[in-house]
Amino acid sequence: MKKSLLFLSIFGLLVTACHRNDRFEVSGVVKDAAGEKLYLEHVGLMKTKTLDSVKLNADGRYSFKAPRPAYPDFYDLRLGTNKRITFAVDSCEHLSIDTQNNDFTINYTVTGSASSLQIQQLRKSILNIQTRVDELNNELNATERNAKIQEIDSLIQIHKDMAKKLILQNPRSSAAYFAVYQKLNNSYVFSPYVNEDRPFCAAVATAYNAFMPDYIRSKNIYGLVMDAINVDRENKAKEAMRRAEQRSNIGYIDIALPDRNGKVRKLSELQGKVVLIDFSAYDSDNSVDYTFSLRDLYNKYHSRGLEIYQISLDQHKIVWEQSTKNIPWVCVRDENGPNTRYVSSYNVSDIPTNFLMNRQGTITDRNLKFDELARKIQKDL
Repeated sequence: MKKSLLFLSIFGLLVTACHRNDRFEVSGVVKDAAGEKLYLEHVGLMKTKTLDSVKLNADGRYSFKAPRPAYPDFYDLRLGTNKRITFAVDSCEHLSIDTQNNDFTINYTVTGSASSLQIQQLRKSILNIQTRVDELNNELNATERNAKIQEIDSLIQIHKDMAKKLILQNPRSSAAYFAVYQKLNNSYVFSPYVNEDRPFCAAVATAYNAFMPDYIRSKNIYGLVMDAINVDRENKAKEAMRRAEQRSNIGYIDIALPDRNGKVRKLSELQGKVVLIDFSAYDSDNSVDYTFSLRDLYNKYHSRGLEIYQISLDQHKIVWEQSTKNIPWVCVRDENGPNTRYVSSYNVSDIPTNFLMNRQGTITDRNLKFDELARKIQKDL
């Protein structure tokens, strides 16, 4: 009985000490960085704030202490301008992070935080994929480009499978929250507006809302998921009515989607021109040759009134963004990629599929070969 009381007393003291400790500490060594400045930053929902800094000596040792957050939160160790290590603080704790100057961002060791270890894995995976994306350029031939795209697709799927497993294991964790907010090529890897991703975003939102309802991050992700759900419901409810109205008002189904700069471009804005409506994908096998053929048509007839309205059915947004940097015509993409509702609206079953619309807004032809297209375009112009 005495032993039990002693144990409870010691445990109570430890718990009390933890709650009284209003600061956390992160320390370690940064090798080969003598004279460099190391910063501790708080990564807030809206902005990043510098909390402390130190000029590293030859031994590279550092130690930062900062106020313990009321809720799990994120911090960066920043070396110089761009080198960053992101870690999570879940409670009163002491983390140790060791790294080196020439490989600061990826190959570091962290102890004292399981969530920070998982965040390291997630960041390393995304940085690896981003490197592959940056290698995509117009100098690659079709075979090289398709191989690179397939590699990126595979790596993205591997990353998302890893993240999904992590989220389902503990949707309340800092790492799960970090996973659903990761970006690749400045676009979110997970989006609640994509049906396949929504359950995982919702799992994190529900957990955060249940356990930390007053936390700004909880409110943000919960609101985002609820908005996506409401948008999906509204779209399904209005789709039949929209189709009927569009057909009766303008004789064709209007399309309104964002281009690579985020600007919504409507097909109806081009009425009065001869418009080639093109459903295709830049990650398809023949995309390079197909794009050159489209460019020939555009260069030859654009000055006389031809416009191309291209709907990308690429699976991944990053492929589309990289491929359309120098495209002169209108090219748009739905967040759902090949699952856009306009595929069914236009009864598209294969890609590429094209439609030719005259100046009066009437679709006159479908799936013409390029030599036939040229003749029809000349006639309509």
